[in-house]
Amino acid sequence: MQHNLTCPSAPNIAARVLSDDRRGMLLGLAGVAIFSLTLPCTRLAVRQLDPAFVALGRALVAALLAAAWLGWRRAPRPPRSALLPLLAVAAGCVVGFPWLTSIAMQTLPAAHGAVLVGILPLATALCAVLRGGERPSPAFWGAALAGSLLVVGFALRQGGGSLHAADALMLVAVALGALGYAEGGRLAQALGGQQVICWALLLSVPLVLPLAAVLGWQHRASFAGAGAVAWAAFAYVSVGSMFIGFFFWYRGMALGGVARVGQMQLLQPFLTLAGAALLLGERLDLDHALFALAVIGVVLVGRRTRVRR
Repeated sequence: MQHNLTCPSAPNIAARVLSDDRRGMLLGLAGVAIFSLTLPCTRLAVRQLDPAFVALGRALVAALLAAAWLGWRRAPRPPRSALLPLLAVAAGCVVGFPWLTSIAMQTLPAAHGAVLVGILPLATALCAVLRGGERPSPAFWGAALAGSLLVVGFALRQGGGSLHAADALMLVAVALGALGYAEGGRLAQALGGQQVICWALLLSVPLVLPLAAVLGWQHRASFAGAGAVAWAAFAYVSVGSMFIGFFFWYRGMALGGVARVGQMQLLQPFLTLAGAALLLGERLDLDHALFALAVIGVVLVGRRTRVRR
């Protein structure tokens, strides 16, 4: 008896890889679009709400959503080997980055803070090399460095040639965020992006819950007087930035690779500039658009470079 055995040909494998890469970039772009309103909404929230409460409270709200999602999906517990990476995601993306940026947004314009976040893709790529085993080509590093220099140059131009005191907080937040992104993107290949952020949120509850409760009690009088805009902004960073955005972001990284999809975040400062102009009335000039176009060009170049996974 003769059997027909078929195996995927090289062109089919290449087509699937290209498809995964394209889907990963699109999902990453969707995540970046959601994240881009984080700083403007945080700035709106901390005008009337305590910054630490905004950071920890948003994680607590997202953790409740995560528990509901995991229960609905009947998701199995993650393996023990995933515990440390999940703790890194919790430390970087759930607690560290939100807390430090909430404090910085008390004094920094949202647009300025957003531009500093523009070096996050380069930091994420470095973490992907150190922890994720990815090996970007020299052309990729050239594109990533060029994009980061454009963004930092824009930040210096915005700040009159100098950085603000709160910029140190933003830079530490970027380092923590890069670690959380790289660990989460790597782990999402095995667990899925939704489970990564949901389990990381649940792991943060023992720290977040008591601190948020204490802060809520201490500031209960000011909370009662906070307006609808502040609470709406808090709701956005809780549901959008801390929960839904990561579904797209980690899934995109799992498909397209941490280093490559991470470069999509070079676009975030300019999307945030548009959001800050819309929500906060911050000025939007022609040079913003010119820098944005230059960064888009760098992202397109970086997408065509080789990254071994």
